[in-house]
Amino acid sequence: MYRLISFLAVFLFLGSFEAFSQTKKTREELEREKAEVQARLREFDIILKQTTATKQTSLGELNAITSQFQSQTRLVNTLDREVRLINQEISETEKKIKGLEVQLQDLKSEYSRMIYNSSKLNRGLSIVAFVFSSGNFNQLYMRLKYLKQYSDSRKQQAEQIEKLSNELVSQRALLDQKKIDKVTVLSEEQKEKGELERLRKSQQGVVNTLTKKEKDIQRQITATKKQQEQLNRMIKQVIEDEIRRAEAESQRANSTTTKKAGTSMPMTPEAAALSSSFAGNRGKLPWPVETGFVSQGYGTYPHPTLKGIVQDSDGLEIRTQPNANVRTVFDGTVSKISTIPGYGLTVIIKHGEYFTMYSRLKDISVKVGQTVKAKETIGKVAVNPNGESEVHFQTWKGLQIMDPATWITSK
Repeated sequence: MYRLISFLAVFLFLGSFEAFSQTKKTREELEREKAEVQARLREFDIILKQTTATKQTSLGELNAITSQFQSQTRLVNTLDREVRLINQEISETEKKIKGLEVQLQDLKSEYSRMIYNSSKLNRGLSIVAFVFSSGNFNQLYMRLKYLKQYSDSRKQQAEQIEKLSNELVSQRALLDQKKIDKVTVLSEEQKEKGELERLRKSQQGVVNTLTKKEKDIQRQITATKKQQEQLNRMIKQVIEDEIRRAEAESQRANSTTTKKAGTSMPMTPEAAALSSSFAGNRGKLPWPVETGFVSQGYGTYPHPTLKGIVQDSDGLEIRTQPNANVRTVFDGTVSKISTIPGYGLTVIIKHGEYFTMYSRLKDISVKVGQTVKAKETIGKVAVNPNGESEVHFQTWKGLQIMDPATWITSK
């Protein structure tokens, strides 16, 4: 009976510990996610507060508020998940406490029965009298052996009772702490919900203002689309020129420039290695600015809050701080520096068969043909008439444009 109780106690304890470890891991993941979202929201606050005094109600402002609102919603949802998880932890801890109390009571009862049965077996004799009242040597040996087992069992029972008692105290303290954690997180969640509501009202106010300017916004979008087409024609021309040069080089005698299957252009072994390294870092590339958020994503899609407005971009619009340094996302060579209406100064960098483009700069700190390293500053971001500082960032593989969001690290 004692061995069965001890086995069950250990089994339940280990099972509870394993469940607690899994819950703890999930809790740590939530805490990490919460910290990441809070860091993103701090970036929003810093960037939006530094918008120049000429700020106007614009589509860019709405995009920024919408992105901030989405991050704030994510934070509230994370806090809600954390509250639910704490409730689960509290429930599991309470069940564990009840189980430990039952186990402890069973052990104490078993301990009492052991002492009672022992007193019955030796008929009230002292231990010495009980041993030496044996009828023969074999009986003496058996009684000594019994006393040894009895002593060991009592010791084990006492140790197990102490262990469970200590665990019970520990679990009760843990339960109290979890209840405190719940109150703290609930308070934090309530505060963040208030901030979410403030952003919702701010967003709706901008939407109401811009809805009255729908025709103006549509004209702006049409003009931007034409400027973007001019920008894309320029980068395509740059890439086509690079491909022609590479093909001409591959035709020369003793040239090391060759075109392999699956590649977009002939390359030297060094360029091929750089290209392969760039491809291998997909999803891991640094952002072209140290701090910022995506105010408009890649592709064509309806605006998430402004009805009747369709957004279209061949790259990412990344909002950042005024005068922020713009940096290359990978090692490469500056292939082109140009100026495009609506996009300002533009730098194109070649990474083997891959190309990255950085637009809306106000000054440039590199020159054509210069070799650059990842995160090296190539210029500073410009501020548009609405007081917004945005970098337009594109990625290409040969003449194939790609979604830059799949190449840079996620935030």
